Amino acid sequence: MVKNNANTRVVVGMSGGVDSSVTALLLKQQGYDVIGIFMKNWDDTDEFGHCTAEEDSEDVRRVCDQIGIPYYTVNFERQYYDKVFSYFLDEYKRGRTPNPDVMCNREIKFGDFLNKALELNADYLATGHYARVERDADGTTRLLRGVDGNKDQTYFLSALNQNQLAKAMFPIGHLPKPEVRRIAEEAGLYTAKKKDSTGVCFIGERNFKEFLSGYLPAKSGDMIDIRTGEKKGRHDGLMYYTLGQRQGLGIGGSGTGSGEPWFVAEKDLERNILYVVQGEKHVSLYSESLIATDINWIVPRGGSEGPLRCTAKFRYRQPDQGVTVTLRNDGSALVNFDTPQKAVTPGQAVVFYDGEQCLGGGTIDVVNKVPADLPV
Repeated sequence: MVKNNANTRVVVGMSGGVDSSVTALLLKQQGYDVIGIFMKNWDDTDEFGHCTAEEDSEDVRRVCDQIGIPYYTVNFERQYYDKVFSYFLDEYKRGRTPNPDVMCNREIKFGDFLNKALELNADYLATGHYARVERDADGTTRLLRGVDGNKDQTYFLSALNQNQLAKAMFPIGHLPKPEVRRIAEEAGLYTAKKKDSTGVCFIGERNFKEFLSGYLPAKSGDMIDIRTGEKKGRHDGLMYYTLGQRQGLGIGGSGTGSGEPWFVAEKDLERNILYVVQGEKHVSLYSESLIATDINWIVPRGGSEGPLRCTAKFRYRQPDQGVTVTLRNDGSALVNFDTPQKAVTPGQAVVFYDGEQCLGGGTIDVVNKVPADLPV
């Protein structure tokens, strides 16, 4: 018996990009009752008075007209600022490097926006993420990697829960990116050749240093060689640097030592010191374990279960790394690495996998460095 999709309403979160455009097109072709909605979460007029949100909103309107679906705009600027951007700033104040996309998906796209979709009597909320969902007979929803390994976005969806994923659809998750482009071009969609967006979720592409300095005061300080204690230069403010960073240090090989590039090794907030080290293989860049907080298991795990063997990513697009995850009494998790890992960064997400399935993740809170006398 063929399901009549016309009785199933799907709200599509449309960004003005090709992925969400094709998402809406495919659902319309499959006979669903589709509504396109553009979310305005940031007053993104840049320093030149150029507002990309207006352009993106207009692109969404054009695509919805082409597909033949209704189009609306919703404004969640206040919610985004309160729930995502404030967190983003607080993390930078703490000297950490946050991942606002993970928070944005949990709190805004599949939080406030999902609630809005449900108010419109939607059965599902669809987005243009490269991910898949699998629904078991008992009602459990599993999150699976997108088929296109280079575009898989489960890393950013790892904080979603069962209630959120039960209402989620990812119609392009089974497609490689070139195929998505081809579908858009064949359909003549206005966004077919539009380049992919990058940058912070909803804030977009801009000079990040200038942007951040508009919200947080920068305090320059010494840049010191972690091995010798020698001053190598000045930093512009600890918030501008992330562990393992090579570019933008302004000291190059400096014609000293090995002549190799310099990397950020540690940040000392109390003394406002940026510690650097020469050579990408130096032990100070590597860690053997981490402690993660705000742990989310997409499919809940029993508290009595022992250590979990799985793989993990500590940053987007990183190849999977073997780990052992042990839950602690305070709700945090100790994650031991099979092999030392370079530039694991507090504030970023650690995301766990079992083959194709994304198990969930947490926020990296503490990084335990490899002992100085061990090789890496």
